[in-house]
Amino acid sequence: MPMHPDWLQAAWGDGAVQSVMTTRAGGGSVAPWDSMNLGTAVGDDPAQVARNRALLKEATGADLVFLKQVHGTRVLRLTRGHLGAPVEEADACVTTERGLACVVQVADCMPVLMAAPGGVAAAHAGWRGLAGGVVEAALCDLCKATGCEPSQVVCWLGPCIGPSVFEVGADVLEGFGVHPAGADPTRFKPLRPGKWLANLPQLARDRLAAAGVTQVSGGEWCTVQDQVDGHSRFFSFRRDGLTGRMAAAIWRR
Repeated sequence: MPMHPDWLQAAWGDGAVQSVMTTRAGGGSVAPWDSMNLGTAVGDDPAQVARNRALLKEATGADLVFLKQVHGTRVLRLTRGHLGAPVEEADACVTTERGLACVVQVADCMPVLMAAPGGVAAAHAGWRGLAGGVVEAALCDLCKATGCEPSQVVCWLGPCIGPSVFEVGADVLEGFGVHPAGADPTRFKPLRPGKWLANLPQLARDRLAAAGVTQVSGGEWCTVQDQVDGHSRFFSFRRDGLTGRMAAAIWRR
């Protein structure tokens, strides 16, 4: 089965690394999870979710390892022993094994995919995880696993809630160590008293740059606003509440 034409695929250079980011399209779930819902804890028919996951596995040709995500910073080092094992709680994963895919699920939070010589990683980066250091934790573990430097790591930022609609309060600024009076409007744009519009992709780029990563792409899609033929292209929890989950996966061939 080929990749669905609406799904996103990043370019990783030599072709040894592949990735995919699903959209709403390509599955069999009915509304409000229509149609490529990959989340098992959002109320969708479990049998249909299993079929959707089987479609993704067939399209990628990789063995997919899903996580129980909790907006934390734990990184799981994946091996083939995780296939068929109970799902573990983590918000990022790393592997050096070929054909084994690091997977994170999202519906407004940002997926961050990483490729290094000899390994790959994926991180689930909502504002809590990003502020807590999940991206740096994944990067650090990937570098340890492969013996590379951050400057050798290539990163891709997937769709997330965009900077024109991501309304946040002072708690989010505080989470990033920003005082409201000194907030950079390109990161936190004042909206009204006590509210700002947060630029999640830019905040991720800042943290990656500070960690020594120089190769970053993506980050231009908004899960809330982007449409295809008049229909929402992505699942968005902030917009819809009850909805599905997309997946971003990366693996070495």
